[in-house]
Amino acid sequence: MNYQFNFAPVINNFDQLIYGALVTIQLSFGAILIGMLIAVPCAAAKTAGPSALRWLVNVYIEVIRNTPFLIQIFFIYFSLPALGIRFDPNTAALVALSVNVGAYATEIVRAGIESVNRGQVEAGRALGLKSHQIFRYIILKPALRTIYPALTSQFIYLMLTSSVVSAISATDLAAAGNNIQSATFAAFEVYLVITLIYFILSLGFSGLFSALGRIAFRYPLAR
Repeated sequence: MNYQFNFAPVINNFDQLIYGALVTIQLSFGAILIGMLIAVPCAAAKTAGPSALRWLVNVYIEVIRNTPFLIQIFFIYFSLPALGIRFDPNTAALVALSVNVGAYATEIVRAGIESVNRGQVEAGRALGLKSHQIFRYIILKPALRTIYPALTSQFIYLMLTSSVVSAISATDLAAAGNNIQSATFAAFEVYLVITLIYFILSLGFSGLFSALGRIAFRYPLAR
């Protein structure tokens, strides 16, 4: 192998990679937060809502789970302008990621809700608690503890999947790498460093979420 490694193009443009990594992190956190705002009411509707609402939530989930994410983001960025709805690349990326993760998180939250002992819910009703009080004080807290590991895994998956948004020129980490590679032709070095950055981000957030989970969910669960 006669290949001569040259990391100078990466080092000289490392500020672009840092900026791209920050955009990736911002998109991932923004999408998971908005996705949860979508998932919690959808999960509640799917668990105890009227049949028409459950049907709508099921359609949303099945459409998202059975279509490629690349097509979803192309639809939002290229097709919605035909209806007068236009987003800049980063906003379109955030919308697409949020809608996508919202569908997957709905099933995670629903599983958490259904894992709560029904006897506790009946006890809440016997005490005269209203439905929203039962959901907030009896269901949500143990459900959060149950779904926390799955949600953190979903966040890591979301962060890695976000590299697709470079296809619409969003300024994430993958896009920064593509730009540097196009300008310097140092493909091996650029994508090696990007791979390492994604790997470090994934390990770092996995460790952080694990530590936060141990702190936040120390309380015992009633059975």
